Amino acid sequence: MINSIKKISLAGCILLACSLSAHAATAVSLEELLQQVKSGRVKDAAENKARLDAFRANRAQQTRNLNNARAEQKREEDRSTRMEKQFEVNDARIGDLEVAFQERLGGLKELFGVLQQASGDARGQFETSLTQVQYPDRTDFLLEFAKKMGQSNRLASLEEIERLWFELQREMTATGRVESFTTNVVDSSGVESQREVTRIGAFNVVSDGKYLEFISETGRLVELQRQPQSRYTSRIGDLTDSSTGMSPLGLDPTRGQLLGLLVQSPSLTERIAQGKTVGYVIIALGIVGVLIAIWRVLVLSTISAKVGRQIKNINQPNDNNPLGRVLRIHKEGANVDIETIELKLGEAILRETPKFNAMLPLLKIISVVAPLLGLLGTVTGMIVTFQAITLYGAGDPKLMAGGISTALVTTVLGLVVAIPTVFLHTLVSSRARRLTQILQEEAAGMLAERAESGPSAA
Repeated sequence: MINSIKKISLAGCILLACSLSAHAATAVSLEELLQQVKSGRVKDAAENKARLDAFRANRAQQTRNLNNARAEQKREEDRSTRMEKQFEVNDARIGDLEVAFQERLGGLKELFGVLQQASGDARGQFETSLTQVQYPDRTDFLLEFAKKMGQSNRLASLEEIERLWFELQREMTATGRVESFTTNVVDSSGVESQREVTRIGAFNVVSDGKYLEFISETGRLVELQRQPQSRYTSRIGDLTDSSTGMSPLGLDPTRGQLLGLLVQSPSLTERIAQGKTVGYVIIALGIVGVLIAIWRVLVLSTISAKVGRQIKNINQPNDNNPLGRVLRIHKEGANVDIETIELKLGEAILRETPKFNAMLPLLKIISVVAPLLGLLGTVTGMIVTFQAITLYGAGDPKLMAGGISTALVTTVLGLVVAIPTVFLHTLVSSRARRLTQILQEEAAGMLAERAESGPSAA
């Protein structure tokens, strides 16, 4: 009551101050201001008296409300006391029931623990298995089953236990079969479409002549960005087109690990590209050497054929071959002494020999320079590798292995070019020596024949 009166007085003071401020703004003299203050006090007093009378008139109603509130508080306190007693009784009963439940559960507790563990293990295996694409709804059941078995007051029903056994048996059966079905596949460009895929047990999934990869995080099949060599993919069509019998196909027993490593291995073109500038120079030298060897083999083979025909017709020299030109010199010098004709024949043979050995030095240079260039590429590659190790450390063996592998590519290219070039050089030089030997043999024979008939001719 007193507090209400204080609040009313405080409000009156505030209103009085506001009124004084308003009147002061409009007053023109002190008398008028005094009259305005007086009339404001009278008005405030009347308002306060009216409020106080209204409060006193409602005192009986406020008393009734207070009594009702106290009665309601008493009822709620009594109800709380009853609920506490009932809670204690129920808590004791729950404890007794828990003990009875555990006693009656007995050996089933271990059985349900095994079921929970089996469902968790099965779910982990199913999520990464290729059969998940074909049976995607089983993991939800296993998840709910494991949660239910994790609760101490929940038991598995017979239907749930049979469903768990069925899923395990279906997984074992599916991993030993080759099945075709339709599902969504994401191609290498990222476009998803429905395709008919063929699952080979739990090892691989193929479609349209390509190997697919199962992404367990998204549950989707994705085309490998890079397919293995054609000797692996060429057999896929035979498998997908056949309905019975046996079909050869490359399988990955590690469920994708070997296939992933296989597609990561660089192709021949990529290996060559690792050699960079030095590698391309070596390859260019190899091509030049092969072209020179082929050209010289063809030229020498043609000359050998002509010389062979000339040997069969030794008495009729022909200028289209070296032996014919040597024979003509001998025939034209029939009246010359043996020493002179010997010199002329030697000169003719020396004149023909460089034609046989043309480009052979270049072949020999290529066979020597190619491995040296390979060594140069290896040394420069090792320098780059050690610079990378200096910057990033040697904690990652793949960094060192990749750099060393790239550096050794040039050595391989150099040996690949040098080895066949040596064989080609030997082949061409042997043919050239054979032709030179034929000329020398024929010239020696003609000189011996002239030496034997020399005295009579003289």
